[in-house]
Amino acid sequence: MSGQPSLRLAAGDAPSRERTDRLAALFDAHEDRLYRLARRLSSSADHARDLVQETFLRAATALRSVPAGAASEEAWLVRVLINIRRDEWRKHHVRTRAAVFLRTAPVAAGSDAETALMTRRAVWNALDTLAPRRRAIVVMHEIDGMSVEAIAALLGVRAMTVRWHLSIARRDLKRALEPVVGEIR
Repeated sequence: MSGQPSLRLAAGDAPSRERTDRLAALFDAHEDRLYRLARRLSSSADHARDLVQETFLRAATALRSVPAGAASEEAWLVRVLINIRRDEWRKHHVRTRAAVFLRTAPVAAGSDAETALMTRRAVWNALDTLAPRRRAIVVMHEIDGMSVEAIAALLGVRAMTVRWHLSIARRDLKRALEPVVGEIR
C-alpha cells in the first residue's frame, strides 16, 4: 500500500490542511508496520490491506483521539487494527454458531431444502414475536452460548431473572412453533 490516503468528505466538511497533513503523516509513518501486523492476522494480502484501510479510516474520523508522538500513535493504531480484526472474528464465530443452531435435524424421509428454509424462517419469525429483552437473552444463551451468570452480569440483573426470561421465552417459542411442527410431521 503506497501513496496517500484518499478521503472524500461532504462539500461543507472540507478538512483543514493541518488535519490532512496529520493523517498523511500517520499513514507514512505507520502503514508498513500495520500492514505487516494485519498480514499476520489475516488469511490474504487483500484482507490485510482492507484491515489497514479500515484502521486509517477510523483514524481519519477520530483524528483528535489519536495521541501525539510516534510510539503513542502506533500503539493507538495497532489497538484499532486489532479491535477491528477481533470484531471480525466475533462476527464469524457468532455466524458459525448461528448456522449450527439453525441447521435442522432430518424432519422426514423426503425433506428438502424448501422445508429446511421454511423451518428456519419459522424459528426466526417465532423469535421476532418475543419481547426485545427476552429475545436477546435467548439469543445470547442459545446461539452465543453464554452462561446464565454471564448474561446476568452483562444485563445487570440477577441470574434468576435470566432463567425466568429463558423459561418464558421457551414456552412462548414452543407455542409459536407448534403449528409449524404439526405441518412438518
